[in-house]
Amino acid sequence: MIAGIYNINLDQGATFNRSIVVKDGDGNLFDFSGYSARMQIRSEVDATDVMVELTTENGRITLGGAAGTIVLTIDADVTATMRYDGVYDLEIVNPSGAINRLLKGMVRLDYEVTR
Repeated sequence: MIAGIYNINLDQGATFNRSIVVKDGDGNLFDFSGYSARMQIRSEVDATDVMVELTTENGRITLGGAAGTIVLTIDADVTATMRYDGVYDLEIVNPSGAINRLLKGMVRLDYEVTR
């Protein structure tokens, strides 16, 4: 599986909530039953610091099982602390532990004016 490219726009100081529907190569909804997922946003690929981490474990990623959905959520208090654009990738982990990178791209931050 080759990661798709999807660029994200985030509004600083606002809740980010994005739902993604994933289909397999035959056009059927992907079944995420038993899967976990993880995503990190960094200022650049080689950066050691993680700006924001989303996982199924920390509740920022919700997998929809047979519905084929992935919901990404970043609370407003977290986006308010972000100060610059970045990059990300989203990985899914199947029940046997195999990891596939599903998406990657740029994260563009729209700076908040009203605080």
